[in-house]
Amino acid sequence: MNEPRIAHFNETHLVGMRTHMTLGENKTGELWQSFMPRLSEIDRVPDSGLFSVQIYPEGFSMNSGSVPFEKWAAAPVNNANLPEGMEELIIPSGLYAVFLHHGPANTFHNTLQFIFGRWLPSSTYMLDQRPQFEIMPPGYKGPAHPDSEEEVWIPIKPK
Repeated sequence: MNEPRIAHFNETHLVGMRTHMTLGENKTGELWQSFMPRLSEIDRVPDSGLFSVQIYPEGFSMNSGSVPFEKWAAAPVNNANLPEGMEELIIPSGLYAVFLHHGPANTFHNTLQFIFGRWLPSSTYMLDQRPQFEIMPPGYKGPAHPDSEEEVWIPIKPK
């Protein structure tokens, strides 16, 4: 795993679907299976990727297996037209560490282990209380493909 790039993320409006889940009761697959057939109903920003967003409660850690958090499947939008059954999420601007995950979704835990177990503790940054998200670019190969790539955006602030 390579070092991240540090980037400023501009406020972004998303439209999508959400669920509440825990790390121990992962509903990510179900959420995306509900969202993807309805993607064409959203007035998306052209050539934008899809966002998988996690909103964790204060004090959450990757060892919090039974603590509920909010999970979104969403896309950036041009306007706030909300298809029935969908909601708007605004990701605020801020500083992020951006990592590249390469490989299928079932190896994502290795990326998280590097970020939270190695990089973050030894960096000059600490976790900030803002949404954490992944961006799957146009042409994303899917969660089972060995050559899939997605950006992992971790909200940070100086220690």
